[in-house]
Amino acid sequence: MATVREATFDLLRRLGMTTVFGNPGSTELPFLKEFPEAFRYVLGLQEATVLGMAEGFAQGKGRASLVNLHTGPGLGNAMGL
Repeated sequence: MATVREATFDLLRRLGMTTVFGNPGSTELPFLKEFPEAFRYVLGLQEATVLGMAEGFAQGKGRASLVNLHTGPGLGNAMGL
């Protein structure tokens, strides 16, 4: 049985999503450990900026993009955009 992490990366591959935008915290470390080489992680220094980068990327590509933020505070900071 696949882990949640494995299932997530499989889903992202099927959706053609290979770029992840983020400002991670400690709870995201298991997701980032041994990050697959087929993916690119774009690190931002503030959550609202990360959200803006992901939105611009998605609009430019014409499809969804993934934003990886720290639980709680990261989500709250991103909501200000």
